[in-house]
Amino acid sequence: MAYTAKEYTYLLGMPGFSDRTLQNHLTLYQGYVNNTNKLLETFARLEKEGRTDSPEYTECKRHYGWEFDGMRLHELYFSNLKGSGDAGGAPELRRLLEQQWGSYEAWERDFKATGMTRGIGWAILYQDSMNGRLFNVWINEHDVGHLAGCMPILVMDAWEHAYMIDYDTKRAEHISRAFFPNIHWPEVEKRVNLELARQAQPA
Repeated sequence: MAYTAKEYTYLLGMPGFSDRTLQNHLTLYQGYVNNTNKLLETFARLEKEGRTDSPEYTECKRHYGWEFDGMRLHELYFSNLKGSGDAGGAPELRRLLEQQWGSYEAWERDFKATGMTRGIGWAILYQDSMNGRLFNVWINEHDVGHLAGCMPILVMDAWEHAYMIDYDTKRAEHISRAFFPNIHWPEVEKRVNLELARQAQPA
């Protein structure tokens, strides 16, 4: 079954983001969806031809994670935007962040610092599916460095295309003026296994 790009044009007009940045970003996302589907078609063709031992098959397998993760991370990123930026809209998650980091502000400082990691990549708040613990993690490439068994909860794209048209090289300004004020916290909270997270927290 082919993947279909999800509709995110409702993000246009979002404060802190120019429509040009968002249109370019949506076009990039469409490319990941297209390439994911092309690779699936290639796998099916090579399997039908009995060529699963070919270099083409092997290299496509190596590359699939890049395209698929590029597609999925953008979906998580776009869908956790166009909110009010008020973490009070996710009271259970906010309480968990406060318990684990000592305060919401301490978590936010750590996430922003993670997002300022030198290089291209993503800042992601993960939940460990084994024990419910939360982590702020930097991911360089789409398909490298993800924590095994962890679910992305809050995703921030920190590649240049996400901010340079609007903020030049001032990534910190983009994070503070565009990303955080637009976080859709109720959507982020839906991604959390709250019961598992509660078990990980001290009483």
